[in-house]
Amino acid sequence: MRALCYAESWPLRTTFVISRGARSEAQVVVVEVHGRGVTGIGECSPYARYGESVDSVIGQLQPALDAVAAGLTRTQLQERLPAGAARNALDCALADWEAKCDGAAFAGPESLPTVQTLGIDTPSAMADAARELVEQGVSVLKLKLDDREVLERVKAVRNAAPGAQLVIDANESWPADSLPQRCQQLLDLGVAMLEQPLPADRDAVLSSFPHPLPICADESCHTRADLPRLRGRYEMLNIKLDKTGGITEARALADEAERQGFQLMLGCMLCTSRAIRAAWPLGERVRFLDLDGPTWLARDAQPPLRFAAGRVYWT
Repeated sequence: MRALCYAESWPLRTTFVISRGARSEAQVVVVEVHGRGVTGIGECSPYARYGESVDSVIGQLQPALDAVAAGLTRTQLQERLPAGAARNALDCALADWEAKCDGAAFAGPESLPTVQTLGIDTPSAMADAARELVEQGVSVLKLKLDDREVLERVKAVRNAAPGAQLVIDANESWPADSLPQRCQQLLDLGVAMLEQPLPADRDAVLSSFPHPLPICADESCHTRADLPRLRGRYEMLNIKLDKTGGITEARALADEAERQGFQLMLGCMLCTSRAIRAAWPLGERVRFLDLDGPTWLARDAQPPLRFAAGRVYWT
């Protein structure tokens, strides 16, 4: 066996704006594992929020890629690399290679529902985007928000899409003192879930007041090791393979989180369809799926998944 990695840059069709900045391209690292005439492929999205870059991920990967030739297994990989983007790309490449070697047939489902994300913009622009998406058949909208014009933006989207289900993602940008009141206001506007309102290192206050709507941990939740700290603070966890370090830990996290009573969300970074295919096995286990990363790309990796009317289709 042999393995290699390389970086790719995928231009976005429009600027993607969240609370911590704007993006015009998706930078990914791809791992290929070759052996027995079969190629397994995995992809990760290095994230600066977690101290990652394309160069740092490739630097982490290289010694592990060399070990693949010596028979490195996915079980051994969990100890060799920490949870994060680098381990994700190799773990998913190995899993893909193993499945192909075993001749595993596609187990479905053929399609999954997905939210569609609205980047931060003016209230009127977000309302226009929401209206257009609903006309295309999207039924669940995820609003990226910072700490400005929160209610104005949500009200504008609600008025433009009265029948849509709304979830909010603040990406750690809200202050704690106004959060209880803001949660109630969002509930009154029909919001179904709030994702990561507070910084991950300052989220203890979430256990100090009753939550009128479910609060989901994203930046606060990476692996099973985080679960003891999250109990009493969050009702839901956003599982992303780039945080768990691959599908191996993602499955284990989902199992343990369900045993402890957490609801689940499956998320993604800005990525190609390769990354969504790797996460597909978890799709039927979660309440919310946020798999729209490839829809932001000007072009996608081949073969692309198909997105239509709020669903993503395997073929």
